[in-house]
Amino acid sequence: MTAVTAVTGETEGRRSGTGAGEEAGSASGAETESGSPGEAATGSSTGTSAGGTPGPGSHPDEETGPEGGQGSSDDGERARAGGENGSADQASRTAGRSEGGRETGAPEDGDGEQWDDGLIARRAVDPSELGEEEGSLVGDERHVPIGGPYAAPLRGRLDALRELVGLSRTRLDEKALAEAGRVLDEAAARQQLSARHTVVAIAGATGSGKSTLFNALAGVPISETGLRRPTTSAPISLSWSEGAAGLLDRLAIPPRLRRRPLAGGSGDEALQGLVLVDLPDHDSAMTVHREQVDRVLKLVDAVIWVVDPEKYADAALHERYLRPLAGHAEITFVVLNQIDRLPGDAADQVLDDLRRLLDEDGMAVGEHGEPGATVLALSALTGEGVGELRELLGRLVQEKTAAARRVSADIDAAANRMRPMYVADGRPGLSERARDDFTARLANAVGATAVGEEAERRWRRNAGRACGTPWLRLWRWYERVRMPGGGLPQPTEPAEEELTARQRVEQAVRTVADDASHGLPAPWAQAVREAAVRGAEGLPEELDDLAAELGTPSGRLPRPAWWPAAVLVQACMTLLQIFGGLWLAGQIIGVLEPGLMPPVLVMLAGIIGGPLVEWACAAAARGPARRYGQDAERRLREAAAACGRAKVLDPIAAELLRYREVREQYGAVSFRR
Repeated sequence: MTAVTAVTGETEGRRSGTGAGEEAGSASGAETESGSPGEAATGSSTGTSAGGTPGPGSHPDEETGPEGGQGSSDDGERARAGGENGSADQASRTAGRSEGGRETGAPEDGDGEQWDDGLIARRAVDPSELGEEEGSLVGDERHVPIGGPYAAPLRGRLDALRELVGLSRTRLDEKALAEAGRVLDEAAARQQLSARHTVVAIAGATGSGKSTLFNALAGVPISETGLRRPTTSAPISLSWSEGAAGLLDRLAIPPRLRRRPLAGGSGDEALQGLVLVDLPDHDSAMTVHREQVDRVLKLVDAVIWVVDPEKYADAALHERYLRPLAGHAEITFVVLNQIDRLPGDAADQVLDDLRRLLDEDGMAVGEHGEPGATVLALSALTGEGVGELRELLGRLVQEKTAAARRVSADIDAAANRMRPMYVADGRPGLSERARDDFTARLANAVGATAVGEEAERRWRRNAGRACGTPWLRLWRWYERVRMPGGGLPQPTEPAEEELTARQRVEQAVRTVADDASHGLPAPWAQAVREAAVRGAEGLPEELDDLAAELGTPSGRLPRPAWWPAAVLVQACMTLLQIFGGLWLAGQIIGVLEPGLMPPVLVMLAGIIGGPLVEWACAAAARGPARRYGQDAERRLREAAAACGRAKVLDPIAAELLRYREVREQYGAVSFRR
């Protein structure tokens, strides 16, 4: 059986029957037949009859609002105090009911009528009668997870944002990723809560009439209004249906500030699922009020900004809220209140100027099918335009897309804020030209060209020794011996040459890092440079080892196929010279018959033929010597390039690949389908 939950207040319970007496006390709410206390909506009231008239125990100095609404805030404090005292008298109330039948104002058994005490009251449902997907009562509702998954496009954007944050944690600081992490956390938290409800906040400046508009939408005075400022000191909620406890817990609205519409007012089908929140003034002199506004605005599904003709162009509103939240325009209502104070067509002029300011803020006005903020004029005091706003809210609630649109707008805002960290100027990367330049710089640092030239000279010297005349080799040996220090080994390179080579390597690393990071966002450019510097550690030493290993080829030098024939011809020329000389000497001493011409010709043939053979061999050796030197240079270049690629270019390429991955993820995040 259902009983009635009444507002907290001071009542007098009267017992009917044998006149057992009168029971006085403070009741925290009507009780069910089982004796468990019902839940009370916070407020100050007196005992009233079913028709809403004051009961016997009412206080004459307490007032009720229009249509049986709340009294003043002072009355509410007395009511809360009365509720505390009432819990102490629970036993006496139970005894009185058992003796006399029922308490005053409680329905008889089987009575189908709903008791309305003229205040904010509603039916209290037995918790055992609640379904699996229904929340419990206002002020003591138990949260049941009744959220649903987001649509596929939004899920894809959330997954991409989560992947983006994961890939960026080692490259960006926590502060840069804080907003994206907050969006992911809030999206996950909102998904677990009711998907049937839409939370709409009413925000505005001091004196704009937002509390009056809140009461007008509620149909009963709930939020306190008046000349005292600030009037609203804490967020107050109004729920048109059950199941919003989790959402209100997320907003940190205490149970005593959670309201339900007037009995019978919840029958508005269009608003079933709406949770309306009245916020403190965003320009309040109290810092705690502004902090509450900022906190709640990050959590609600939609916002109604209430402005008045005097402060609709306030810089604090536009610069602090509307302009930064331009991306949330689709879930934003901007209401020009108090138009009853404007004469003639002044309301239209103010409304046009308000639209102009919103356009400058980046909130494209949602007219003619364009996405953007909805702007309308009304008077919460007279009710003009309130019905249109109620219709728009009903349409928003029935669509059940405000929460997803809010999450999508939060993703857009986070993506725009992170854009400088992911979007590069131009097409950054490691070009082939940069790679070749880096390889050339390393080859120059290890002296690959000098090594090739030295190998070529060594090959030619070897060819000269093998194919040259023995007399010329003997003369060259004599010249080396005759010169001071000619036979000593050559000294090693001075220390400054080694230092110069190290500086060349460092310069090559800096140059390729700058080329690869050119145009990248600052965090990723820094990551590329750090990867290059880490890889360059020990690179000069490894290049020195390569130069020592490959710079002076050891072992026997290769010889072309014609080399033995050239050596044989040169030996013949030498033998001719020796034979001609001996022949001539024999004739001189008289051993042989005189004949000057034959020995002279033979000796001249050997003398002239030897240098000719040496010259021919030197000419023929240029090509093989050049190829040998080029091979030596190429091997050293390739070894230096492989070392530089493994230690510098590959880490740089890995960082660029990671950047391309996060850039693709950022594209998926920022692309709104």
